[in-house]
Amino acid sequence: MKRITLFVMSALLVTGVAAAAGNADLDIDKVNGSIHVPDNATVGKLSTVNGSIHVGDGAHAADASTVNGSIHLGANVTIDALDTVNGGIHVGAGTKIAKTIEAVNGSISLAAGTDVAGKVSNVNGGIALTAAHVGGGIETTSGDIDIGANSRVDGGILVNQDNSWFHFGVSRDPRVVIGPHAVVQGDMVFKRTVQLYVSDSATVGKIEGAKPVTFTGDKPPQ
Repeated sequence: MKRITLFVMSALLVTGVAAAAGNADLDIDKVNGSIHVPDNATVGKLSTVNGSIHVGDGAHAADASTVNGSIHLGANVTIDALDTVNGGIHVGAGTKIAKTIEAVNGSISLAAGTDVAGKVSNVNGGIALTAAHVGGGIETTSGDIDIGANSRVDGGILVNQDNSWFHFGVSRDPRVVIGPHAVVQGDMVFKRTVQLYVSDSATVGKIEGAKPVTFTGDKPPQ
């Protein structure tokens, strides 16, 4: 794998040379700075501390990892995995994730047509799917989960017990919504109290640790 100085890398991205080069072995590392990958670029691993990662529409990357920063993928991106600590993850429409999405203290949102082959997990922060697919299950501890209309989750859902001794603000029970025509294949296991709402047109597997409230229409009552 080749490494390029931050100065040279910045110049490449600004001029769009990286997109033309199609350089799959080009890794980008930064400290105290964000990474911007142009539309249709092909790059290797993306890693930063104290900065965010932005990947343009139609781009290809090996994986993206941040500490104290968010990750934002455009539409129709292909990438292996996403990982962040203290930052949210937004995945654009039609994007393909070959492995997993992991966040600590950050929300995760998957736009329509997103396909994640592996698990989607975090500790704190909401997880929301809009007509998206997750192949390896969903796991959280304190975040809300919204499996939007026409989404599919294979591998079930796990909400872990919250063993933390300190909370910012008032702790509340997570809200879990399985929307219209959504499918959750596999068990839904809740190791803490949650508010569980399941659409009357959704398909779900075995539910353990919670009693579902059935709703009609687009959304359950607030």
